[in-house]
Amino acid sequence: MKMHMQFWLWLMVAVVVVFVFSYASRAYACIEVPGDSKATFDAKCSSCHGKDGRAKSLHAKHVHARDLTDAAWQNEVTDERLFNSISNGRNKMPAFKKKLSEAQIDELVAYVRRFRR
Repeated sequence: MKMHMQFWLWLMVAVVVVFVFSYASRAYACIEVPGDSKATFDAKCSSCHGKDGRAKSLHAKHVHARDLTDAAWQNEVTDERLFNSISNGRNKMPAFKKKLSEAQIDELVAYVRRFRR
């Protein structure tokens, strides 16, 4: 009888552990993985700004893309302005508010800040 109770106790503990890990893995799946901002930048921004953010390509010169590594510009521009420029577009830059979530745009702002030299 005692072994029978231990078996059920261990079974219940195992079920709870599986449930907890299952829930935790689903919650973790909603968290964006570090590096997504780089993939988003590469897909949406690098054709004009370049993968290194320097805007050195012929196309970048043609559309007057901003050199994102420029320290003076990085010091002068606010995160809010970056967010608004990405969301609403600016000059020849297209708007991305219908293509990217606010969280993705926030991540892009942080990613652009990493280009500072």
